[in-house]
Order: sequence, then structure tokens, then C-alpha cells
Amino acid sequence: MPHLITIDEDGKVVESLDRAEKTVRAAKGKSLFEFISNYTVLDLETTGFSPSDDEIIEFAGIKVRDDKVVDTCNVLIKPSSELDGYISDLTGISEEMLIDAPSIEQALPQILDFIGKDIVIGYNISFDVNFLYENTEKLSLGAFDNDYLDVRRLARELLPDMSRYKLKDVAKKLEVISKPSHRAMSDTKATLECYQKLKLGCNNGDYAFLHKIKTSKGFDAKDITPETNVFDESNPLFEKYVVFTGKLELHTRAEAAQIVANLGGICENTVTKNTDYLVIGDMDYTGNVVGEKSSKLIKAEAYIAKGRNISIISETTFYKMIGEIKE
Repeated sequence: MPHLITIDEDGKVVESLDRAEKTVRAAKGKSLFEFISNYTVLDLETTGFSPSDDEIIEFAGIKVRDDKVVDTCNVLIKPSSELDGYISDLTGISEEMLIDAPSIEQALPQILDFIGKDIVIGYNISFDVNFLYENTEKLSLGAFDNDYLDVRRLARELLPDMSRYKLKDVAKKLEVISKPSHRAMSDTKATLECYQKLKLGCNNGDYAFLHKIKTSKGFDAKDITPETNVFDESNPLFEKYVVFTGKLELHTRAEAAQIVANLGGICENTVTKNTDYLVIGDMDYTGNVVGEKSSKLIKAEAYIAKGRNISIISETTFYKMIGEIKE
């Protein structure tokens, strides 16, 4: 399999088929989709995209009780190697700022103590959770098993009219005060305000989607037909056969299949010799690829072994292909 890395629109990454991803995060908490009143919002800045190989250089957290901020934590962390120029330019964090910063060995216990057993909330929170999980395991601090909630996922459901879902775009749409800037605390504040605005909007009945989790139960790919007869023939999914497996984070399977059909693609219920793409939900990607494999993945690999050209991609890669996430 090739080495692939998928990057979301805020510069956070969901990895795929990287030799660095050799372990399944079996104790990882559950992904939630609801409104709560007690939690910790957090954000990390890192030296790169791989939770296994790269390092945390900044943590910010805001603890909330009964919808009110009760505590904050912001820590710079000195990495073991020199910062890449791109990361310094992106975050504004320089080598000089990290000279007297604690190491991850010193900082992580403080961070974990601040978070406690709270549900954690963030923007593309799986990226941050994966980094915390990897580092707690490396330092023998136990698995980071807190449940988590992704504000980007909520925004996609509650603000369906938006064309892009960068944190800065959602913050602008919701008219929040804090402005994200690729620094941990500013992004954490903006994420918190976005979450609170979405919650308030739902409680006031301003959004059509009220505490209802969409599911793909009963989905049959054969029932999906295009809603248009004009297709973008340059899209890589045009006239391609696509199969979905695992739990999708941002759309139901039926919604994703409809997108494929509207691009001129064909969705199938199971992998066949005609399949061009097998899309695996991001939350299941690592487990499917290196752990217990789904029957669809097993079939795809068998066809590949026989010479069929089937691309196995993550959900985030799929969203890039359809134009929902920009490079």
C-alpha cells in the first residue's frame, strides 16, 4: 500500500496507510454527537502530522462547568528536535519561545490532570485525541480514553449551506468574538464559542437539526440515483464505482452515496471486480487497515492481489476528491 496522508482544511491530518500507524488505538474513547454542559475544550499545535512520529509543541484547554468557563490551561512544550520553518510560520511559535519550555515528559502529566475524565471538545478533535493517546502510551501514563466531540461535525450538520468548514469560516458564520490563528488558545476559544452558539441556536429552534443523530440504517446503494443530468467529467469519481465501509463522521452513507451519484459515479453495496474506490470512515480507518479488517476490505485486498486496480482511501481523502475539503 502507498504512504498517504490526508490533511483537513485547518491543517490537521487524518493519516492513512503509514508505517507509523502500526497500532490500533483500542482504548480510544467514543465519538459523541450531542450538546453537553460540562467538558474541556482543547487544541494542540504540533511539529507535523503523524501522532506516532511528530511532537506536541503547545496545548490549550478551557474547562467548562454548567456552560461557564471555570479554568484555563496554556502550555508551550519544547520538542526534541528543531522546529520546521513551515510550522513556525503557520503557528507563530519560534525556537526562541520554546527554549525554557518544559518537555513533553514534564508537561503531559499537568495537561492530563487539567483534562481529567472530561469529555473533550475540539475542532477536528480526532487529530488532537490521537496525539494525546500516542503520547500517554509512549510515556506509560495509561491510554487517553476520554470521549470526545467534534465541533466541525456539528457545524456540517447544522450549517449545511456553507461551502467550506474551516474553523475560521464557521467562526465568521456564527459571528463569534474570538478569531482562530493557529495558536492553541485562540483556536480553543473560537471552538468553544462556536460550540456554544450552535447549542444556543438549537435550543432556540433556529436550526432544523435538533439533537437528532442521522444514521445510514437500511441504506441501499441501488436506491441512489443522480439528482442532476449535468456532471463534472473532470472529477475523479465520474463514472467510478464506489463502496463505503465503516462509520462516516461527516455524512451518512446515503448522503455520501448521493454526492457520488451527483458527480456521475456509481455506488455499490459491496466490493466487486468493478469497484474503483473503497472509502473507509476516518474513525475506523486505522482499525480496518491494521487491525480487524472488515469483509469489504478483505474482498478489496483479494481483488488487488489478483491485479484489480482498487484504491482504498480514508473518508477525509474522499471529501477532498469531492471538493468539500481543500488542499
